[in-house]
Amino acid sequence: MKRDNLSDSQEKVPDYDHTSSGAGIYSEEVSEGSSFSSSGPTEIQVVKELIPSEKPKLGESTEETDRPSEIILVGTAHVSEKSVREVNETIERERPDIVAVELCRPRYEAIKGNVKNADIPVKELLKEGKVYFYLVHMLLAHIQKKFADEMGVQPGAEMISAIEAAEANGAQVLLIDRDVQVTLQRFWSKMGFVEKLKMLGGLIAAVLGIGGTQEIDMDTITNQDMVSMLVEEFRDSSPNAVKVLIDERDAYMANNLVRAAVGGNKKIVAVVGAGHRAGIQKYLENPKTIPSTNYAVEAPKKKFNIMKLFGVVVVAIAIGTFALLILSGVPLETLAIAFGWWFIINGVLSAAGAIIARGHPYSVLTAFSVAWLTSLNPMMAAGWFAGLTEAKYRSPTTDDFKELVEIETTSDMMQNNLFRVVMVAALANLGSMIGTFLGVYVMLQVTGIDPQEMIRNGISAGLAVLGMG
Repeated sequence: MKRDNLSDSQEKVPDYDHTSSGAGIYSEEVSEGSSFSSSGPTEIQVVKELIPSEKPKLGESTEETDRPSEIILVGTAHVSEKSVREVNETIERERPDIVAVELCRPRYEAIKGNVKNADIPVKELLKEGKVYFYLVHMLLAHIQKKFADEMGVQPGAEMISAIEAAEANGAQVLLIDRDVQVTLQRFWSKMGFVEKLKMLGGLIAAVLGIGGTQEIDMDTITNQDMVSMLVEEFRDSSPNAVKVLIDERDAYMANNLVRAAVGGNKKIVAVVGAGHRAGIQKYLENPKTIPSTNYAVEAPKKKFNIMKLFGVVVVAIAIGTFALLILSGVPLETLAIAFGWWFIINGVLSAAGAIIARGHPYSVLTAFSVAWLTSLNPMMAAGWFAGLTEAKYRSPTTDDFKELVEIETTSDMMQNNLFRVVMVAALANLGSMIGTFLGVYVMLQVTGIDPQEMIRNGISAGLAVLGMG
C-alpha cells in the first residue's frame, strides 16, 4: 500500500472540538433509512447527517455535494473466521471511500510485518513500571494466539482482511485506535494493587493452562447482548480498567470517525471489535456527546505508588535495625558478624531468584554481589542490575518478542531471551526483598539480642545524644 493511501488518526492535529461547534452543524434526527440492530447481524448501519456537506460553488450540481457522509460499523470477534467473511463481504458490497480499522500505527506496522529486527531497549524495559507493561502485553498476546490457534484463525485476521480489501478496492485505510502503549500504561495506572495481582495471576494461569476452560460459541460472540454482558461483568470487578480499555477508546475512535466524515460525500466502513460497537454507535448518534480526547492520548503522570512505599518501608526496617544495633551498644565484632549474615542471606536469595529464572552465571553473580546494597537504597533494585547483565550476554531482540507469542510450553518460554530478562529481574528483586526481612530476623537471632530490649536501649541512647535523656 502506498503511504498516501494510509492515514493515521494520531497524526491529525489539532483535535476536532465537538463541544464548541455551532449548534446547526449536526442533525438531531436520524434519517428514515437508518437501521440499528442490538442482537441481529454483526453489521449495523449508521446513516446520519453527522456533518453537513460543504456548500456547492456556483454552477455546480448539488446532487453529490448535498449527500451526507455515511458510516457503516462492522463489529467483529478478533479470532473469528465468520468476522473475516463479514468484513470482506461488507467492503466488497459497499465499495467505501475509507476503511477505518481498530488499529494504531505500531499495531498496523506489526500486522503488516514491517517491524524490523532490532535490539529491545532493555534499560527502558527495566525502568519502574515498564516491565509490567511488557509482561501484560506478552501474556495477553500469548493467550490470544493460543485461542486463535484453537479456532484456526490468525489473530487480527479481520483487520488484515479489511486492509487487503481496502487496497484491492482503492479505498483509503484510516487507523482510528489509540496507541497501544498509551492504552496499556493508562490501563495499568488505573488498576488497584489487588486488581493488578488478580490480573497477573489470571493471565499466568491462562498461559500455563491452569483452571477450567469454557466453550465459546463463535457464532454468538459478536452478538451485542453477549459482548455487553462480558464488558459489564469486567466493569463490576475493575471499572477503571474498563473505562480505559473500552469507554475511552470508544470516544477516541468515534471522534476520529466523525472527523473523517467532515465535508460529507464519503462512505466509511469501520471495522471494530464487537465490544466497541455499541459505545461508538452511541457517540455517532449524537456526536456532541463525544468528550474531549486530549487526556486520552497521553500516558498518565506518575502518582502515589504502593510498591515505592513498600520499598521505602523495607529499607527503613533494614537501616533502622542497623542503627538500633549501633545505638544499643552492640560490640563491633558482633556487628561484623551480623553484617556478614545480612550480606549472605540477601545475596543467596537474590541469586537463587536469578537461578530459578535460568539466568546467565554472570547475572547470578551480579544479583549476589549487589543485593545487600540495593536493600539499603530504595532507588536501586538488585533485579535491575541482574536484568541488565542478563541482557548484555543474552540480548533480546524483536524476534524474541514475536517468538514469545508463538511459544506453547513453559520450557520454551524460559529459553526466550526477552522473557528470561524480565524473569531474572523480577525474581532477583523478589529474592532480595525476602532476604531483607529474613536477614533482619537472622541478625537478631545470631547476635542474641532481644528486639524489645534493643529498641529500648536504642531509643535511650538516641535521646542521650540529643540531650534529652
